[in-house]
Amino acid sequence: MASVDQSDSKIERSEAEWRELLGEERYRVLRKSGTEAPFSGELLDNKAAGDYVCGACGEPVFKSNTKFESGSGWPSFTAPVGKAVEEITDRSHGMTRTEVRCAKCEGHLGHVFPDGPGPTGLRYCINSASLGFEPKDSKE
Repeated sequence: MASVDQSDSKIERSEAEWRELLGEERYRVLRKSGTEAPFSGELLDNKAAGDYVCGACGEPVFKSNTKFESGSGWPSFTAPVGKAVEEITDRSHGMTRTEVRCAKCEGHLGHVFPDGPGPTGLRYCINSASLGFEPKDSKE
């Protein structure tokens, strides 16, 4: 995974650089707005404490304490970390949805739906292929 850039500026790379950095599956999901098959992602059943980070740039995007089991087949969260994500209207596939992208590198993470549990009532439905996971240090 790419190293975390702590500055506020956007991360920009050429498509060739992204493809080389990410590999084919992550490139397809993060840069081409792909979707992994439901129930196939390695982070779907992860219950460890820690941070879910963007799989392209390493920016923290979700905390483990906002993760819940939605039954959708993808990791689901009630809220992102601060302003770590951008929401964009997505009219692909003959429907209107809200796409979720990393605010730092504009990588496609998934979509958000208004059918989640409290406190937000939102379900951020996110591809495992678009995420990394950094376990919380047990000494914290």
